[in-house]
Amino acid sequence: MDNKQLATIILESVGGKENITTAAHCMTRLRLKIRDEESVDFEKLEATEGVMGVVKSDTLQIVVGPGKSKKLYDIFTEEFAVSAGGDVDWEENKKAVKGAQKETALKRGLKTISNIFIPMIPAIIAAGLFSGLASLIGQLTGAKEGFWFVTQTLFQLISTGFLGYFAIFTGINAAKEFGGTQALGGMIGAMSIAAPLITLSTYFGLYNAEQPLNSILTTGKGGIMGVILGVWIMSMIERRVRKIVPDVLDLIVTPLVTLLLTAIIFIFGVMPLAGILSDWLVAALNVIINSSNPVVSVISGYILAAIFLPMVLLGLHHGLIPIYAIQLEQLGGVTLFPVLAMAGAGQVGAAIAIYIKAKKKGDTKLTQIIAGALPAGLLGVGEPLIYGVTLPLGKPFISAGLGAGIGGAYVMLTKVMAVAWGPSGLVAIPLMKTPAMMLNFFIGLILAYVGGFIFTFLMMKDSDLER
Repeated sequence: MDNKQLATIILESVGGKENITTAAHCMTRLRLKIRDEESVDFEKLEATEGVMGVVKSDTLQIVVGPGKSKKLYDIFTEEFAVSAGGDVDWEENKKAVKGAQKETALKRGLKTISNIFIPMIPAIIAAGLFSGLASLIGQLTGAKEGFWFVTQTLFQLISTGFLGYFAIFTGINAAKEFGGTQALGGMIGAMSIAAPLITLSTYFGLYNAEQPLNSILTTGKGGIMGVILGVWIMSMIERRVRKIVPDVLDLIVTPLVTLLLTAIIFIFGVMPLAGILSDWLVAALNVIINSSNPVVSVISGYILAAIFLPMVLLGLHHGLIPIYAIQLEQLGGVTLFPVLAMAGAGQVGAAIAIYIKAKKKGDTKLTQIIAGALPAGLLGVGEPLIYGVTLPLGKPFISAGLGAGIGGAYVMLTKVMAVAWGPSGLVAIPLMKTPAMMLNFFIGLILAYVGGFIFTFLMMKDSDLER
């Protein structure tokens, strides 16, 4: 079946052009805004060759795999004259969960935090890679002049261009999310890393000159989470000030009063308090994640990798992003991300096991779905495998997690650290901090592939292939 035929069947299944408001696409999905959901023949749609899965959300998400989603989108907008809804960033795939999930206050809060960081992920990845490359050049060449010295310095400059001002970018995005003025949010972030902060801290006896990191107040104290809380307070103050300030004075008085009040609260309240909480969190994480006890490392790594995808389905994974940011700030790298990245590798191993069983049984549709989804899974895009294979079958979703835990245990045991976070799978290998860590991350992926395969092959019966 070619793409035009597939697009035609999808169009018929969703009730025709008249039932579609807009069409959009992401890396693996065709997304359609539907007028009347009752007019959609979900049974026919899910049984269509080439459709790997269907996710019911605010838009109808049809999982078709990388590359094909854009081609189907072009057919819908150009040949079927469906209105374009625009492209969808691939990171939004990670927020898609099964249809009728309740939107709790906790989930809304976690999504808000996630929305602050998601736009920065491309810069986080790029800055992390340049930082790692600069470090690698320094280790291999030790150059103090010439080509390699210039290259290393250039890479350090590019990296510092983002990582050095991470707090400012966070403040801008937080203000956008909380409804405040973005430039003022950036100024709150800048305050947290500005040198005069040490002068103030010293004057009030809050600065420890011998051990600056142990100061009650110093640059960076409270980290990214302190900035987010400070910007939230700023946004509330700004709205209240704007209500009472005459329009003619708004441009001058509102930002002036807002920043003054926020600065006092932020510097002398939020930063010290957030610093204490951040230190406690890092200390707690060190007990689990950076433990010197190999038994603790193996157990914690196994559990974290095994339960990560269920956390994704529940929308709880958004709460991990601030932890990534805190680790990046305080440790110079992220140890949690490499462990959790093993979850997708377990899905790949499980899918291979299912493919073998489905082929033996003669289930052509399932083998085609897996064959189309596996390349994306290897590259860290797990949605086609999750929604098209393991989750509908049920049991392999569990066995994949059990297999992923093996890779997670190994990665935690070998203390792999990433310089950034982003997509998992093979494409994440360059994000690891050192060549040795890159190798151990790759070994972890292999272990997760094998683990997912073995657990699934042993647990799945032919009768379990019925969907």
